[in-house]
Amino acid sequence: MVASEASPFVKSGGLGDVLGALPAALARRGDEVAVVVPRYRIAMVSGAQRVWSALPVTVGPHRFVTGIDQVIRDGVRYFFIDCPPLYDRAGLYNESGFDYPDNHIRFALLSRAALEISRHIFRADVFHGHDWQAGLLAPYLQVEIARDPTFFGAKYVQTIHNLGYQGNFDPRVLPDLGIDPGWYYPEGLEFHGRLSFLKAGIVWADAVTTVSPTYAREVQTPEFGFGFDGLLRSRAYKLTGILNGVDYTEWDPATDRFLPAHYSAQDLSGKQICKQALLSTLGLPQDPDRPVIGIVTRFAHQKGMDFVGEISPQLSGADVALAVLGSGDRGIEDMFRYLAYLHPQQYGVLIGYDNVLAHLIEAGADMFLMPSRYEPSGLSQMYSLRYGTVPIVRATGGLEDTVDGTTGFKYHGYSAGALLDATRGALLAFRDPESWQARMRRGMAKDFSWDASAAQYQALYAAVRS
Repeated sequence: MVASEASPFVKSGGLGDVLGALPAALARRGDEVAVVVPRYRIAMVSGAQRVWSALPVTVGPHRFVTGIDQVIRDGVRYFFIDCPPLYDRAGLYNESGFDYPDNHIRFALLSRAALEISRHIFRADVFHGHDWQAGLLAPYLQVEIARDPTFFGAKYVQTIHNLGYQGNFDPRVLPDLGIDPGWYYPEGLEFHGRLSFLKAGIVWADAVTTVSPTYAREVQTPEFGFGFDGLLRSRAYKLTGILNGVDYTEWDPATDRFLPAHYSAQDLSGKQICKQALLSTLGLPQDPDRPVIGIVTRFAHQKGMDFVGEISPQLSGADVALAVLGSGDRGIEDMFRYLAYLHPQQYGVLIGYDNVLAHLIEAGADMFLMPSRYEPSGLSQMYSLRYGTVPIVRATGGLEDTVDGTTGFKYHGYSAGALLDATRGALLAFRDPESWQARMRRGMAKDFSWDASAAQYQALYAAVRS
């Protein structure tokens, strides 16, 4: 597997979670798995073994001498590319809001290094690239080095975690990447006058996956396709949706190391203790009967957080508290700061990310809000179900696939009015404790572990190799 991040070493979102859990699930099922990731400055890599001191990797006219470090975790070999000129920086992809201008070289090197690691250290039968950062691996493998006997029979699978991020660059970078100009044409790398890493992965892949069945259908429509819908419709024969799983060793209220009390569907008493701790942490009044709505998200247009601002007058008039953790868009950050200023007894807001607080919100809130415009898979709603925190979601992508009317509240229209109606329905249902606890328990009984997803990936790998 080739990716730009992997938990617990380095993570900025759900992609990192997947690369921290899926490889281990595959290893438990008998596969031999390695993951190739850049060794960023901020990567938390301890106890690594240097397995190759000076591995030369060429990207076009650029020659880099890289170190390859290895960490074995849960039966998976994680290989870290140590290349300080490209990865020893303050951020992963950008700094102060600006993408690094050499990102095309940084992630072309990721693909090139993965091939060299396969040549010298770990012979791969299947390369599985994640998101645009690994996209160039497909044409490098399928076209450029196809005659190298090292890679005879090797196949490539491309996973789209979020089609909104495509890795599009000015075509003038072609010489930088060592790419044959003949690859740059409408059926190849060219995408509306740009060179697209993700398109490369889709076009030259043996199979393409998305992270939920509904998202696989959605990306073939103009509304969710971000200009790729026609391409994906034409490749529908090799497109599959496999739902992301949850790492229940990390996300389970019965064992969660970050909680002040544990609980389960059989004994919910600890959830009330978590609720008290959450209210205390955020400086909200200790009212155990007032419902708490949790939000843990990246503040972006995709996530629908602007609608929370639109319905805030109605929420402010209701007997409800909101526990909010997130960062991103400055306007949305300022909106939540202002709401917390206006209504300090109702809005508990932390701008940033705090893993302990994220777990406490999942455990201590009564409901969890995800009004996303689109959500390829979503993990928070699956965490919420396990924690007995009833999700309120828009019916899109993985939210549609994991939440139903017996476990949560789901609505279809992408509007503030639709969100408000669903939230009001949840608040009304909360008034019936017996029915509410039955809903909680149904959600807690759902199993979205990685084992089922890993089995589907194994079947896909076998299919592309047959």
